[in-house]
Amino acid sequence: MLTLQKKHNKTIISVPAENQSIELLLKKQWLLTNGRGGYASSTVAGCNTSSYHGLLIGALDPPVRRVMALSNCLDMIICSGKVFNLSTFEFPDKFAPEGFTLLKEFHKDTGAHFFYELDDNESNCRLKITKSIYLLRDQDTAAIVYDFADISSPVEFVCRPFAGLRDFHSIQKSSAHLHSNPADQGVSVRYESPESCELLLTCPSAKFVKDPQWWFNFVYRDNRERGLNHAEDLWTPGFFKCRIDEPTQVVIWASLLPSQQSSISKVPTYTDVKAVQRDLQEHNKNLLEGIQRNSDAASKSDSDICDVLALAADQFIVKRNTQNTYRTTIIAGYPWFMDWGRDAFISLSGLLLATGRLDEAKSVLTTFASALDEGMIPSRFDDDTNTACFNSVDASLWFIVASFQYLKASDDSKTFTEVLIPAIEGIINAYQKGTRFDIHADSDGLISAGSEQTQLTWMDAKYDGITFTPRYGKPVEVNALWYNCLCLMTKFYERRDNKKAQRFESVAKQVTTSFSKLFWNEEKNYLNDCVTLEGKIDDSLRPNQIYAVSLEYSPLTEEQQKSVVKVVQENLLTPCGLRTLNTSAPNYIGLYTGPQRQRDEAYHQGTVWPFLMGPFIDAYLKVNHLSEESKKAAMEMIQPLLRHLTEDSCLGNISEIFDGDPPHNPKGCFAQAWSVGELIRVYKLLNS
Repeated sequence: MLTLQKKHNKTIISVPAENQSIELLLKKQWLLTNGRGGYASSTVAGCNTSSYHGLLIGALDPPVRRVMALSNCLDMIICSGKVFNLSTFEFPDKFAPEGFTLLKEFHKDTGAHFFYELDDNESNCRLKITKSIYLLRDQDTAAIVYDFADISSPVEFVCRPFAGLRDFHSIQKSSAHLHSNPADQGVSVRYESPESCELLLTCPSAKFVKDPQWWFNFVYRDNRERGLNHAEDLWTPGFFKCRIDEPTQVVIWASLLPSQQSSISKVPTYTDVKAVQRDLQEHNKNLLEGIQRNSDAASKSDSDICDVLALAADQFIVKRNTQNTYRTTIIAGYPWFMDWGRDAFISLSGLLLATGRLDEAKSVLTTFASALDEGMIPSRFDDDTNTACFNSVDASLWFIVASFQYLKASDDSKTFTEVLIPAIEGIINAYQKGTRFDIHADSDGLISAGSEQTQLTWMDAKYDGITFTPRYGKPVEVNALWYNCLCLMTKFYERRDNKKAQRFESVAKQVTTSFSKLFWNEEKNYLNDCVTLEGKIDDSLRPNQIYAVSLEYSPLTEEQQKSVVKVVQENLLTPCGLRTLNTSAPNYIGLYTGPQRQRDEAYHQGTVWPFLMGPFIDAYLKVNHLSEESKKAAMEMIQPLLRHLTEDSCLGNISEIFDGDPPHNPKGCFAQAWSVGELIRVYKLLNS
């Protein structure tokens, strides 16, 4: 059973490992982040099950150009000639070694901690070892710490690091040309190319022994399940070795250095692991004080959950390098997503406003506003070039919603009027007149966008030219957002500029009439999902319609709103969020698994998305007039996600998606920004 506890003012998630099967241990993961897009992650068994796992994944151009620098380590204790392995690796037909059999417990706080115990009569070896991984803030450096205690007799400790130095989306093979050079207290590893980045490994208390080897066919079972290349070769330059004859601490420092900074004599900024621990604890303390100031939850259990939520939120808040100026942005999900506009704006209220991080919320909004082009906010920034990309119809509208949420939370009228309102008006004017991808306001006032060749809404899965959810034309949530934005602008200008207020109000009234006429399905008592350019109605029962109720301003009557909530609750609501399609639909797919095409087809055809629990709770409370009974029922609805937060998949995080079919296994990214952000937002709402 997993536990959530406080210890020395640190929130700890503990997992007992003794007598647990390897299969169970491999299903639970951990994640550490460094505030610049870099991270460390693996399973509680210490065995990598994904090519995205590693002890140090750095970002050469924060938060992009990620490099899997240090994959793992082979840790050995040698006592009286007998070898005890702490590590666990998976190969095609076996686990070797099987260090998980010595693992007693795992827990996560500011670091990831593995507790091992050796008690062997044959070699008279008895000792306890804690292996901890820490990521330093704001730099691509990991500290791998081994604490030895209760030593019955002298032992020899050997640590063999496995280098990757590859793009984190790829997999390495033995054809790679890696080499090493001596470094002060360790070794540096790089490719033969002078432009290559460098992995610097140092250990002040151990000797490095050069012994280069290729190890073949490490198996990543998560890659295999996803139909991806799942066998990797890893290179090791040698090993660190030292004698342990009393309780002591051994620290191996791993740093990823860009080519222009590479130097075999360079050492990490920190050489004192206690300084690292103090820095991480102070950072977390400031985070928790922020959410406590912004939370009405009073009980201890509520406080613990608030702490976990605040720490989960922090993992997505990173620095973006924009023309050598670092500004705040939001990573959409770990391990493989970067910062995406839509995801950032939907999650901003929960990740930043609810946690009291107003300056960072301003930075996110102004960063994206500065990239406004042709009346559009970027949907994402390119992984390699960092350039802004535009291929979304709703990201710009979500920017408007997030901007007004920021104004309400911060009362920062200066930033709003000087930076955000000009961007907002630029968006609305461009959407009315027309911009990229044929995004424009039609004669009925509704927004139409795209063509058969484009995927501009969040349901954008496409594979090999096949569009699985074609939603070009007039999508329901886009026009719900459009109406809401027009009403927000009307309200904003009521006492500031009557002429502008009347203009926005006039368009909003037209949209109200057109919205109900086009989208309301009288026969089924819910909203059509999309109307194509040719006027074809897609009446699929999907969750997108919930935004027509959940947003601050709704174009629907009260009875229509109640009907939408009722239909969605009865047909799409699960313990983990909303299904993307009802189970009785002929194209419903209940399992998200298999190769890329199969997964893309299922992505929005029944797969559950937990972030949609946020707008559903908003809509549910609205139609029930925020009654105490409805708040109590809503709190029960989010309990499975709160349990998932501390018990399933990636500890202290919420997954991107879940299978549509019970038992709704978590899938996709193991940590998703809008999944966490929306849970924080509604949790705070329900405790207010």
